[in-house]
Amino acid sequence: MWENKFHVKRISEKYDVLVVGGGHAGIEASLAISRMGKKCCLITMDKKAVGRMSCNPAIGGLAKGQMVREIDVLGGIMGLAADTSGLQFKILNRSKGKSVWSPRAQVDKRVYEQYINKAVNTDQNITVIEGEAIRLIVNKNTVGGVVLRRGESVFSRTVILTCGTFLNGLVHIGERKIRAGRMGEQGAEGITEHLVSLGFSSGRLKTGTPPRLKADSIKWDALERSGGDKKPTPFSYKSSNFNPPNVPCHTAQTTPDCHSLIKEKLTSSPMFSGDVTGVGPRYCPSIEDKVHRFEHRQSHTLFLEPEWRNSNQIYTNGFSTSLPETTQLEAIRRVIGLEGVEFYRPGYAIEYDFFPSSQLKSSLETKAITGLFFAGQINGTSGYEEAGAQGLIAGANAVNHTMNKSPLVLGRNEAYIGVLIDDLVTKDTLEPYRMFTSRAEYRILIRYSNAGERLVHKSLKHGLITSRFYDKISSYFSLCNKAIKCADTSIQPREINPTLLALGDPTIKQSFSAKKILKRPSINISHLPLRLFKQIKTNHIPDHFIDEMFLEAETSIKYDGYIKRQLKQISDMKKQEHLTIPDHFNYLKMSGLSLEAREKLETVKPETLGQAFRVSGVSPADASVLSVYLSK
Repeated sequence: MWENKFHVKRISEKYDVLVVGGGHAGIEASLAISRMGKKCCLITMDKKAVGRMSCNPAIGGLAKGQMVREIDVLGGIMGLAADTSGLQFKILNRSKGKSVWSPRAQVDKRVYEQYINKAVNTDQNITVIEGEAIRLIVNKNTVGGVVLRRGESVFSRTVILTCGTFLNGLVHIGERKIRAGRMGEQGAEGITEHLVSLGFSSGRLKTGTPPRLKADSIKWDALERSGGDKKPTPFSYKSSNFNPPNVPCHTAQTTPDCHSLIKEKLTSSPMFSGDVTGVGPRYCPSIEDKVHRFEHRQSHTLFLEPEWRNSNQIYTNGFSTSLPETTQLEAIRRVIGLEGVEFYRPGYAIEYDFFPSSQLKSSLETKAITGLFFAGQINGTSGYEEAGAQGLIAGANAVNHTMNKSPLVLGRNEAYIGVLIDDLVTKDTLEPYRMFTSRAEYRILIRYSNAGERLVHKSLKHGLITSRFYDKISSYFSLCNKAIKCADTSIQPREINPTLLALGDPTIKQSFSAKKILKRPSINISHLPLRLFKQIKTNHIPDHFIDEMFLEAETSIKYDGYIKRQLKQISDMKKQEHLTIPDHFNYLKMSGLSLEAREKLETVKPETLGQAFRVSGVSPADASVLSVYLSK
């Protein structure tokens, strides 16, 4: 029908899955599909841009680092690409409990992009086509492919849309407006309008990027150096010869003089003049937002990060802006060390379309169109890591859909990816969604250091990893479990008292198990006698993972009581969590629910009672009424 109506030229091969968009979501989706043994077609507007890091030159961070680890255990490429291209690695949040420690890496954008691009373009199961998708091929609410702007149609059994910021993208620099997906790249037009015609609701969001500075115009001696960890931790369990160079970044501080100028010019910022209608990220505000919202602050920290090794192009983390270029330059020159700085390019804001993700199932398949999946910023998220995680899950579930298999769904107690997707499908998207450790109520259970143990079985079951990789991860955690078992051994006072005295801890007068000693806050596993662990063989494991597995053993022992408590909570909740709600359940007729709950539940259409409890606007009283009704 579509071919006759639009006189399109058919691309002869029919694919299992068609992925639209070559960003981080599209990459992980395509590679997941390939690993599961299916043919995939990746449609992108520019083959050379596949894998491009469009914003900051970093991977990981608070909560994001945990997701990169999870992507790695699920067979994804992001962690290994970061390890290969990394310039410095750092564990964030070390001053807090180990449950919220988060890995982050500065990376060489060029090396990262080259690594990803090569992996995608040399994969025999992935066909990359340059083109712009403008509409879907749909028959009886089931997707069958896409139509390209140049008049060709590409047919497939499933479609994943990962369009990033390209949907009606509009760049703002002061009063200048440029239609683009990102600076220098054409935006995508037509998909939004087509999806709306199919019954989807859309919205408008914005994000921003800071100016890029010329390194040779910066007074580096006036800035503070910021290096990585001396013993760096990789993201990927595949990494063996891991020895990053530890290239330093630098920090600078904005000044009251800088703030005064920005306040004076606020009306020339599209975000304050009303030109930008989209909602921006609250937790990654522009410099205009910072100065306006935090008037009491005398300065804000800027992180100057090289975009690649020996780069003359510096990313100014913390100075995201859409002010006119001349104002940006004048303001940043009022920062000590940047008085004579020059731009490679100014910062800018970008507005783009998104589709509220309550229109999706937990598998990331749309509720309205069978076989159609959304992943990445089209769902209202921000960040490489959030996009990559969604892409991988969407790719796996598109394949599962073609094979009539149950979808891959991760629980909130299993992974940060599970928290991310559950939040997306149950909560309102009022601003670009960014992952934080505070969003995970079971963060003690889903540490970055136990990602392998948490997810490796499910990953193998869904065909996302090889048995060889499964065995490798299992061997690492076998070491961890042996270390935990060894800690049952008793320690004599003479073995540990000198250490306790040195730490100012009370000494012991009789033997205690190493586990009991290790539960003291000031004691870590390196304080215990070496004899406890001599029987453990570590020849086959890289040094960095030996250290990590011993640290994981220590964490498991210290958190044992908390872990047991959370596991009991999860067990108690599971009885209702997975109670399925019929697809066509009519909430509007349930008089016992509040009006807000009825409207929100009717919009979201939760799949389970657990999801219904987490929908914004559903009170504990509403949850109780719904629970009783469904149990009948």
